[in-house]
Amino acid sequence: MTGASAWSVALMGLEGCLVEVETAISSGLPRTVLVGLPDMALHEARDRCRAAVGATGMSWPSNVLTINLTPAGLPKAGTHFDLAIAAATLAADGKIPQTLLGSTVLMGELGLDGRVRPVRGVLPALLAAREAGFECAVVPSGQYAEARLVQGVTIWPVGHLREVVEVLHGRPVLATEEPVTDAADADPGLVDLAEVIGQHEARRALEVAAAGRHHILLRGAPGCGKSMLARRLPGILPRLDHRDALEVTALHSLAGRGSGRLMTRPPLAQPHHSVSMAAMVGGGARIAQPGAISLAHRGVLFLDEAPEFAPKVLDSLRGPLETGEIIIGRSQAHTTFPARFQLVMALNPCPCGMADDPSGRCTCTPQQVQRYSGRLSGPILDRVDVTVRMRPLTSAHLLDASTLPAGESSAVVHDRVAEARLRAARRWEGRPWKCNAEVPGKVLRQKLPANDATRIIEDALTTGRLTARGVDKVLRIAWTVADLEGKDEVDKACVAEAMGMRRGRLL
Repeated sequence: MTGASAWSVALMGLEGCLVEVETAISSGLPRTVLVGLPDMALHEARDRCRAAVGATGMSWPSNVLTINLTPAGLPKAGTHFDLAIAAATLAADGKIPQTLLGSTVLMGELGLDGRVRPVRGVLPALLAAREAGFECAVVPSGQYAEARLVQGVTIWPVGHLREVVEVLHGRPVLATEEPVTDAADADPGLVDLAEVIGQHEARRALEVAAAGRHHILLRGAPGCGKSMLARRLPGILPRLDHRDALEVTALHSLAGRGSGRLMTRPPLAQPHHSVSMAAMVGGGARIAQPGAISLAHRGVLFLDEAPEFAPKVLDSLRGPLETGEIIIGRSQAHTTFPARFQLVMALNPCPCGMADDPSGRCTCTPQQVQRYSGRLSGPILDRVDVTVRMRPLTSAHLLDASTLPAGESSAVVHDRVAEARLRAARRWEGRPWKCNAEVPGKVLRQKLPANDATRIIEDALTTGRLTARGVDKVLRIAWTVADLEGKDEVDKACVAEAMGMRRGRLL
């Protein structure tokens, strides 16, 4: 009996586990046995690899071939094990040397003609391989740019199984092109805040939400610009640092949405209101995949027409909003995905959308209005920091827009938001918080503003306009307003503006 082994990676969320692909050839009638908890796609790798090896002009073993995926108790899924299976088989059959197999991770799907096709999760898999001490990696040539984002690992891009054989013989053909590492700079879909007509109060609230990473709710009649504002929030958020950008890029790679370039702009996820629970929070039959809340990690989750979402889907956001992660349990494994997003919800005030219109065109009964607004549960609304009631656009906004003052561009607002974030980071330096929205209420209450500012909060508590949790949120917003204004302390004006944003009106 002869044997060999190669290495690949099994992904459980963003965590990777190195998998040793062991092959053994023994006497007996020709057959291939694959063991080690493979899923159906991986189980079919036997036939793909046999055909691919034949397409290169080499022969598949004519005896009993046993393939074991170690650790055997770990569920394996996906087609990226094909290269490791083919390489280990050829090494056991004496077709290629085993010298490089012990220090090389192989990832790629094989076509029947021997072509190496792209797979999901190359970036998180290589990060796990680097952590485990591997020095080299073989990846599909179409994912070379993505693989090059992992520093400290020699990348060998291959387009055909013949090239894999050449690499393992020590004769690799290295790619010469350098990958572009920042796709966001040239994003053609990036929209500008200057395109929003009017709505100066809502623009101010959006800027405050961006500076403090506060969750925001936009309420207004159809066509007033709620969706326009929400989609422009990522453009005014600060760029991601390298660590966060790598994590976000890895999540999108795992979901099969990677562009091959480092994502430095905060992402925007906007699922349709018919989205399922699994699509929102993540899920899958055996191995869980990231959902919309994880694809919005370090960015924005925008729920347009929020009351139209299924109540159980909305309630599933409560945990991630508090913890910044989602744990998906399956019978064979528990998978954890990061989900630290900024929530933006947009809704009409009633089913017809005209309840806030001063013209009185609303056709809904008070019961219908109450029932519609009641579709958003109290716990979800309680986690929203900033509420904006947007005014309907007038004829002056639509027909005489040239006479109105132009709104600031996203670039101008972005600079103010970035400066406010820096002020907050310096204030909380040495502590685990970067944004005001993350600071616990206990810490905030230790830095209460002056008496005249505190009196506004006391009056709101006495009259029942503010809850105990609402006090903490008002303080967080007030500190963000102070950061935007360049103030070192929270004063009466900051608290008054924060109270207005918390209650849905600007003072």
